[in-house]
Amino acid sequence: MASEDWAARLEPLAEAWHLDARAREVLATYLAELVRWNRVHNLTAVRDPAQLIPRHVLDSLTLRPYLHGERVLDVGTGAGLPGFILAATERERTFCLLDSAAKRIRFLRNVIGLKGLANVEAVHARIEDFQPDALYTTVLSRAFKAPAEMLARVAHTVAPEGRVLAMLGQRQVVDDPLPAPWSYRRVDPVTIPGEVAARHVAIIERA
Repeated sequence: MASEDWAARLEPLAEAWHLDARAREVLATYLAELVRWNRVHNLTAVRDPAQLIPRHVLDSLTLRPYLHGERVLDVGTGAGLPGFILAATERERTFCLLDSAAKRIRFLRNVIGLKGLANVEAVHARIEDFQPDALYTTVLSRAFKAPAEMLARVAHTVAPEGRVLAMLGQRQVVDDPLPAPWSYRRVDPVTIPGEVAARHVAIIERA
């Protein structure tokens, strides 16, 4: 599907999801490239193009209200989810998309270059080895099933006043305690039209 077709699919969502013309243009190119690259590189398990917008774009956009500060790190970004989607819409913030798989970073650098995005970079590294020049005010991921495991891996990248956003399925996973000094500020359910699977976002800050 060409980027023009994706743009037409995104246009009806513009008002409800606050997608301006530039965001729709970037996301349309991203989706077209994702479909093209996925034929060879297996970047996403979602094969039905009709599912890419709700399961990837809209799912990622549910984090927009929870972003904090100007510097955002997406750990284990995969095909740029949720980080690239957020970078396309939150252009006043800077984003780092981190992944240990070279093919995913090549894909992201390709799309970043195609659209001339100045507020996002894709970095090939493991989170355990990543030492940023400056810490991040928001660190997020959908690569971890347990928030405690996520914190053990990402804590060294979070600014003192920063927060961690964990994208979750069932809420029950937050019953396990977090390591000190972290605590849940709150855990919110999120809803995507047409999707029935449970989704939550956990907002985690230092106590």
